[in-house]
Amino acid sequence: MNILFDEEQLRKLIANLKILTGLPANILDPEGRDINLFRGHPPFCRAINDLPEGHERCINCDMWKIRSYTAERGFQFYRCHLGICEAVMPLYDSKNPLAYLAVGCYLDDSPIEEQWAHTRALLDWWPDGPDALKDAFFLFRQCSQEEIQAYTETLEALSAYIRLKGMILTTEQTDTQRLELYLDEHYMEKLSLASISKQMHIGRTKLCTLAKELSGGQTLSYLIAQRRINAAKRLLAQTNLPISAVAEQVGINDYNYFSKVFRSITGATPSAFRKQFRS
Repeated sequence: MNILFDEEQLRKLIANLKILTGLPANILDPEGRDINLFRGHPPFCRAINDLPEGHERCINCDMWKIRSYTAERGFQFYRCHLGICEAVMPLYDSKNPLAYLAVGCYLDDSPIEEQWAHTRALLDWWPDGPDALKDAFFLFRQCSQEEIQAYTETLEALSAYIRLKGMILTTEQTDTQRLELYLDEHYMEKLSLASISKQMHIGRTKLCTLAKELSGGQTLSYLIAQRRINAAKRLLAQTNLPISAVAEQVGINDYNYFSKVFRSITGATPSAFRKQFRS
């Protein structure tokens, strides 16, 4: 099963939630991995994630939350590996969880000094000592039970909107479709047969066969070049970027090589193409 996220719409939705409520929300995939939509974490959480050991602990905690979800419906509440309040809820298609909506990082309305004492005891691994993070901890927002209940009930209703708008979809793709989608999304990066094979978990020989099926007999290198030149044509037609900048944006840093590839595919130089298009 392949899960497709409308990242632009989900990112906008999460950003708006933060503006309206002051509380971060995020989307996790079915295994509990962050799909990297949100960047506005509180200072305490940013400090933890900036340290490799802390980041790994946070990742493992997210995955643990998903594995331990047992609620019949709606949100299940947790304290994370450092005692910060969080909650997660599955986002379903007809029967399967496609992703999880996560809410956190906040403190409840119990005495904050007591909550800090609990967290401090869990920070014995922090290189500079737990008290180095005390000021950041005290910046967390404290929420009453009524506030959190109202917020999570609103998000439960919002999950229906996410489903209605198709922001998270599931689809079965052939290997040819997977290759086509991968090239569409990554053509501007440094690509090679070896790197694509590793990222897609498809053998090199099979990749070459798929490329021929996709292109009518051409090579994988040709497919990559074709996407780069198509993107370059749009930039040449729609912007005033220098040709060297166009080349870089589509993943080719060598100006002369870019001109050579462009001409081999289009029959014209980049400058001639731009002039012809605009006239």
